[in-house]
Amino acid sequence: MADLLDQAQVVRPGEELDTVRLAAYLATAAPDLAGPIQVEQFPQGYSNLTYLLRLGGREVVLRRPPFGVGKGSAHDMGREYRTLAGVAQVYPLVPRPLVYCADETVLGAPFYLMERVPGVILRARPPAGLDLPPPTVRRLAEATIDNLAAIHALDYEAAGLGDLGHPAGYVGRQVMGWTARYTRARTDDIPEIEQAAGWLAAHIPPEAGATLLHNDYKYDNLVLDPAALPRIRAVLDWEMATIGDPLMDLGTTLGYWVQADDPPELRAMRFGPTTLPGNLTRAELVQRYAQTSGRDVSSIGFYYVYGLFKIAVIAQQIYARYRQGYTQDARFAGLRPAIQALGRTAAQAIASGRRAGVDD
Repeated sequence: MADLLDQAQVVRPGEELDTVRLAAYLATAAPDLAGPIQVEQFPQGYSNLTYLLRLGGREVVLRRPPFGVGKGSAHDMGREYRTLAGVAQVYPLVPRPLVYCADETVLGAPFYLMERVPGVILRARPPAGLDLPPPTVRRLAEATIDNLAAIHALDYEAAGLGDLGHPAGYVGRQVMGWTARYTRARTDDIPEIEQAAGWLAAHIPPEAGATLLHNDYKYDNLVLDPAALPRIRAVLDWEMATIGDPLMDLGTTLGYWVQADDPPELRAMRFGPTTLPGNLTRAELVQRYAQTSGRDVSSIGFYYVYGLFKIAVIAQQIYARYRQGYTQDARFAGLRPAIQALGRTAAQAIASGRRAGVDD
C-alpha cells in the first residue's frame, strides 16, 4: 500500500532550500517543528513549489513561489495560507495550515508550512500496481464532480472569506485578466489562442451566482484514500481560490478533463486518468454537476472554452519563465505543443455551436 502513496524526490537543481536559515526561523516561530531538517521535493506541480520536510519523526509540507516570478495572487503565500485556514473551518478535506512566514530573508520569498496528508494522487499515469477497473473509475469521477459541487455549497462567509474576491463582474474580469496575462507571456504566434480570447470577450453570459471557487480543480489536486479509493482525503493547491461564478470553476475542470476520443495531442497532455474505461464524459460531468448542485448549466459551452483558454495561458506563463531561464525543469520545454493543442481544441469547441464542444 505504501508504494501507491504520493512520494517526494531529490530537490531539483536551483530550487534548494536554505535549511540552516529555515531551522533557525522554526526554532523561534514554531518550536514544536524545531530540529534537524531533511528536505525532498514533490516533482509534479507546475506552479508554486512544494517540498516535504522531515523533522525527526514528523512530516510537513512547505509551499513557496517559483523562482523568478512576480507577486501575483497565484503566488501570494499569505493569501493561500489564509484561504487554507479559512476553508478548514467549514470543510474537513484540506491539510491543516501550521505557520506562515512573510520574512523573505529566510528563504528568499514568503512561505508556509502545512500538515502532510498522505494518500494516492492520480496523474496521467496512475501508480504502478493500482487497480482501476471501470466501476472504480466511474465512482472516482462521480466523487470528484460531487465534491466540486460540495465546495461550491460551502458557507464562505462562515469561513471568514467573504472578502477573498469581488464576485460582481467576475466573469468579465477573468476574461480580461487572462487575456492580459497571455499578452505579457506571449512567445509565439498562436492564432487560435487570440481567437478564443476575442470570442470569450464577445460572449460573456449572465453570471450564475457567487460561491467559493477552488479554480484549479482536477485529479492531481486530490489526495485519495488508498484503502477506499473513491474517498477524497484532501483537496490541495488553493492558490487561485476566490469568490465568483461557480461555472467558471466547472469550466476549468472540464478543460482538464481529456476524453479517450479527444485528439492525440490533447490526450498526451492529460492531467489525470480521465481517458480510462469507465470515466464520465465531459457531458456526463456537466449533467451530474447540474443534478447535484441544482444549477442552470445551459451556457456551459462558454465556460468550457474559458477553461481551455485559462489552462493555455497558465502553460504559456510557465513556458515563458522556462524560456527566460528562471527554471531548469525539463518538463517545461515541451509546453508549446500543448498550448497549441489547447488553442485548436478551443477553436473547434467555438465552431461546434451553442454548447461549444460539450455534447448533450
